Amino acid sequence: MKTIVTFIAFAILSANAADKPAKIVLAHYMPWYASKPVSGYWGWHWTMNRFNPDKMGTNGRRKLASHYEPLIGPYDSNDPVVLECQVLLMKYAGIDGVIIDWYGTEKFRDYATIHRNSLSLIKYLKQAGLKFAICYEDQSIKHMIEGEKLKKAEEVTHGKKEFKWIDQNWFNDPAYVKQKGKPILLIFGPQHFKKSQWDQITNNLSNQPLLYTLPHLTNQAKGSGAFGWPPVDGGKNVTPIAWQKYLEELYSRGAKSESVIASVFPKFHDIYQQAGVHKSYGYLDDQGGKTFDQTLELAWQSNSELIQIATWNDYGEGTMIEPTKEFAYRYLESLQRKFATNRKFAYTPWDLRLPIMLHQLRKHHANQREITAQLNHVSKLLFASRTAEAKKLLIKLWNQKQ
Repeated sequence: MKTIVTFIAFAILSANAADKPAKIVLAHYMPWYASKPVSGYWGWHWTMNRFNPDKMGTNGRRKLASHYEPLIGPYDSNDPVVLECQVLLMKYAGIDGVIIDWYGTEKFRDYATIHRNSLSLIKYLKQAGLKFAICYEDQSIKHMIEGEKLKKAEEVTHGKKEFKWIDQNWFNDPAYVKQKGKPILLIFGPQHFKKSQWDQITNNLSNQPLLYTLPHLTNQAKGSGAFGWPPVDGGKNVTPIAWQKYLEELYSRGAKSESVIASVFPKFHDIYQQAGVHKSYGYLDDQGGKTFDQTLELAWQSNSELIQIATWNDYGEGTMIEPTKEFAYRYLESLQRKFATNRKFAYTPWDLRLPIMLHQLRKHHANQREITAQLNHVSKLLFASRTAEAKKLLIKLWNQKQ
C-alpha cells in the first residue's frame, strides 16, 4: 500500500508542475550483437564464453547469455533485415529515436564493429524519420590501456580524436538530438576520465555538447546534467519503494533547473553470475509490466524534456523492451497506450506485428527474387506509414508461405 501511495502522491505533485516541455522519448540501444548466420560466429554478447546459441534448452529456448530471447531470435546488429524491423517497431511504438551505446572507432575488441553497426543503424533511423544521440563508454580507454593498445600518456589525445570524429560526423547531422541548439552527449559513468580531462577533450570542438553523466558522477564533468539508470547495486533485490525514491530524487534535481534525462525501465535481471563473468549487479522485478508503466508515468510527469528507456536490447542485463518470446509486445503496446492519450498517435498493436512479419518473410524467402521485390515494396509502405496497404500484402504473402 505504501508503494502505491508514494507513486500516486508523486505523480499528482508532478502533474501540477506548470509549463512542462514536450517529451522526446529515446531508447538506449546496444549495437554489439554478432550472429553465426550473418557474421559467421556467435558474438560474446550472445555467448559470454559459456552459452551456445546453436543448442536448445529444456525450456524450448536457445542457450543464450540471457534469461530472455528476442522474438525474432538471436540476431546480428549489422543485419539489414534486423535493423529494418527494429526501427519500424520503434516508429510504430512512438519512440522518437535512440541513444547508441558507443565505444569509439578503434580496432580493439569489438569497438570498430560496434562503430560500423552504429553507422548502419543510423541509416535506417533517418529513413524512418527518427533521431539519434550517442552514449560514450569511456571505460573503453581503461580497457585499451590494460590491453596495451593505448599508452596512459596518450589517453587524452585519444579522447580528443574520438570526440573530434563525433563532432565532425554526427553533431551537425539534422537527425542528431539537440537541446537549446546544442548536441547532447551521454557519458556512461564517467568510468575513466576525470573532470580536468573532460575539459581538455571538449574545449576545441566546433559544437560544444551538453554532457550528461550518471547522477552520482555529475561532478566529474563540468556543467553536466544527469541521466538515470536502473538503480541496481551490490547484488541486492531492488524494491519498488527503493527505485521510486531514486527517481524522485533524480527528478527533484530537474525541478531545481538542473538538466536531467528521465529514466524508464522495465526490470533488471542480469545473466552475469550464471555466465561466470562476475557477480550479479542485482535484481529489479518487472511486476507483470507495472514497473515499466510506473517509471514511464513518472518520467512523463517530470520536468525532463528527454526520456531515455533503458534499454531497447540489453539482453545480458535483461532490460530490453523490444519484443521477446517471454513478453511479446508488452512494452511497446504500453508505449502506444501512453502516446494515444498524450500525443496525436495513429498506430495500433496490429501495426507492431507488421515489422516482425516482414522480418520473418524476408528470412524465409531470402533467395527468391520475385518475393524479395514484393517485400521491398512492403518495406517502403511501412516506412511511409501506409500500414493498411502493407498489411494486406503481408497477409497475402504470409498465407502463401504456409
